[in-house]
Amino acid sequence: MELSVIILLCTFFVLLILNVPISFSIGIATLATMLYTIDFIPAIVTVAQRMTGGINSFALLAIPFFIFSGLIMGQGGIAKRLIECAMALIGMLPGGLSLVNVLSCTLFGGISGSAVAATSAIGSFMIPEMENKGYDRNFAAAVTATAATTGMIIPPSNILIIYAIASGGVSISALFIAGYLPGILLALALMSVCVYTAKKNNFPTEPALPCRVIIKTVAQAIPSLLLIFIVIGGIVGGLFTATEAGVIAVVYSLFLSVFIYKEVKVSELPDLLLKAAGITAIVMFLIAASSAMSWILSYENIPETITEIMLGLSENPLIILLIINIILIIVGAFMDMTPAVLIFTPIFLPVAESIDVSPIHFGIMMVLNLSIGLCSPPVGSVLFVSCSVAKTSIEKIIRPMMPLYLAMIIVLMLVTFIPTISEWLPRTMGLMK
Repeated sequence: MELSVIILLCTFFVLLILNVPISFSIGIATLATMLYTIDFIPAIVTVAQRMTGGINSFALLAIPFFIFSGLIMGQGGIAKRLIECAMALIGMLPGGLSLVNVLSCTLFGGISGSAVAATSAIGSFMIPEMENKGYDRNFAAAVTATAATTGMIIPPSNILIIYAIASGGVSISALFIAGYLPGILLALALMSVCVYTAKKNNFPTEPALPCRVIIKTVAQAIPSLLLIFIVIGGIVGGLFTATEAGVIAVVYSLFLSVFIYKEVKVSELPDLLLKAAGITAIVMFLIAASSAMSWILSYENIPETITEIMLGLSENPLIILLIINIILIIVGAFMDMTPAVLIFTPIFLPVAESIDVSPIHFGIMMVLNLSIGLCSPPVGSVLFVSCSVAKTSIEKIIRPMMPLYLAMIIVLMLVTFIPTISEWLPRTMGLMK
């Protein structure tokens, strides 16, 4: 058993060092381990079966729908109206444009469920705008990268759907509702850093707008914001499942973008569909490969072994949760969220449950933790997108990003050690006991 685990880990990390795509690294490492364990043909068949079984889930159908709706929103003028709404409401505060950036990313991420989409859609407008108004470009890129991660916590979030499947059937509705308070807390923490930085560097503020202009701007954004209430309200109210909510999100975003805002032409839809299919294929292959690796880890009793080891280190739940967080922060810096959730949920969830941490609380903690990895070198996808949009380098935005990192870690610690933050809303709404 020990040699098979060594083969799995060594093969995986060697392939990562050789810059092999993570999905292939996971798949090849799993196959190599199976070849050591059993004969050639049974090994290939077993891996193929586990990969197929990993994506054979009705709940996963929500992912391509939310991906497609997110692409439509990014191109359909929804991001623009959310930015204008945020500008009208808080643009006059200290560091106004940086606050607008955070709020816009939070709103767009909460609608699209994609941190990368939020970074691209919001950053392509806000980063040049902030630079033109006297903000440092690297600070603008850092704000965009960190604020975009709020979309991983605030529903509808694809990664919460994946966690629900990896955990063995945690309620998606409860997870969605549980993400609101931590997501809002994260946004407020980032805004606090923006205000402090703006005052320290004398960044400009925007002039206050007349009330009639504010009302008009907010009214124009209401149709976009309604998507949140339609999707989440329908799921929580039992009107439709998360998968059906994805379909409704596509239909509603199409209606807004094509017929109301008229910024997406019917002739552009095939290209958007093709792009959504490409992203979906990447995500599904990651899920399939990660599911196979999760199975081999379970087959080798790794979760049980790690549970025994961690409980042997300390009986203090706070210490155990701190150790899990440290490991996940390191994992998030090198691994994409999807495989990290699929691989490490079966490993750490039993540990968390053994110290009376609910799967809902642990899921929010885990996703919030791994969200930090999205804007962390060397693998952070959101970090790379933000640098690309800002036309800068990772080395230049690390310094202005450090206070924002600190704010994210403080929020992570609060969510980790105060379960009420993630559990109060779903308990109040009767979604968890």
